[in-house]
Order: sequence, then C-alpha cells, then structure tokens
Amino acid sequence: MMNMEVSEEALIAKLRTEDPEFQKWEAEHHKLDSTLKSIDQHVYLTPEEEVERKRIQKLKLAAKDKMMDMVRRLKIGRA
Repeated sequence: MMNMEVSEEALIAKLRTEDPEFQKWEAEHHKLDSTLKSIDQHVYLTPEEEVERKRIQKLKLAAKDKMMDMVRRLKIGRA
C-alpha cells in the first residue's frame, strides 16, 4: 500500500512539472480552495452566499476529479 502512495505522489509530481492541463486544473483547485476559505471566515452566510459556497465546492471537487483522472490515466499507461 505504501508503495502505491509513493508511486501516485511521483506521478503527481511528474504531471505538475510536465503537463500544462494538470497545472491548469491544480491552479483552479487552489484558487477555489482559497475562495472557500475566505467564505468560511464569515460568521454568518446569506442564502445567496450558501448557494455560492456550494457551487464553489462542486467546482473544486470537479477540478480535483480531473486531476485524479489524469493521474489514473498515467498510472494505467505505465502498468
């Protein structure tokens, strides 16, 4: 199990340095994460802010899914 995790980290590092599409999704993920952290600092959220927060969470998850799909494809290509 540990070997698989190291392998995945190595694949992520490779994509991070060599794949512009991965870099784009990772930057998007970080931007959305930062936006969520900013929203979460509010003591109270209006209904509109709650909707926006949920929308951003979904976009962040979609970006993460894209990145992990790229890792899986690279892993399959190496198998």
